[in-house]
Amino acid sequence: MSTTRAVVLLSGGLDSATCLAAALAEGRTCTALSVRYGQRHAVELDAAARLAARHGVDHVVVDVDLRAIGGSALTGDIDVPHTDPTSDGDSVGIPVTYVPARNTVLLALALGVAEVHSADEVWIGVNAVDYSGYPDCRPEFIAAFQTVADLATAAAVVDGRSPRIRTPLIHLSKADIIRLGHDLGVDHAATLSCYDPIDGLACGTCDSCRIRLAGFASAGLSDPAPYAGQHSDPSGDER
Repeated sequence: MSTTRAVVLLSGGLDSATCLAAALAEGRTCTALSVRYGQRHAVELDAAARLAARHGVDHVVVDVDLRAIGGSALTGDIDVPHTDPTSDGDSVGIPVTYVPARNTVLLALALGVAEVHSADEVWIGVNAVDYSGYPDCRPEFIAAFQTVADLATAAAVVDGRSPRIRTPLIHLSKADIIRLGHDLGVDHAATLSCYDPIDGLACGTCDSCRIRLAGFASAGLSDPAPYAGQHSDPSGDER
């Protein structure tokens, strides 16, 4: 019986951890790929390493310094926005935490790893429902990148096949992702979604933390991850 191999992009956050668990639940033999791209929240890579070790999968870390490009609060000298965690925090346009070309770069690297490892699939935990409005999280972007994979890989040219881009979370709400992760046994306490950690702990007030906390509240679950300081999450639980 043939084994389907997959490269799973693993940032160490909630979505990528759920994506890895979903791939494993489908019987994939997984290689986790994390990228140190100069992000201010590089502590997320420690979470990625813990998650990969917990699931017993190979873990590849690639360095690409996107600080040379800048243009983002995550890679440049721009402050990460913070809001009251009880507010809706909605903003208009593309937020300053968008990293130019990040998912394009990450998928290109994953495609390279997939070729070397003869992987059949590339999994990425992008989401187009409860997210920060990034243009490279949309289904249209994924479809376009699949075309790139179909044209740019040796496997496509030689064997007439290319790695499939899998996005199991793209149409799920954050609450649905959290419930799915819960059902798949994801260790939510080991994940880090924060854009601006304080001493290695989630801040609780950046956009990513706000969306995460609201998702747990909507799912009827308490977020077990540690947060810096004390604040009230949207479910009313004191953190």
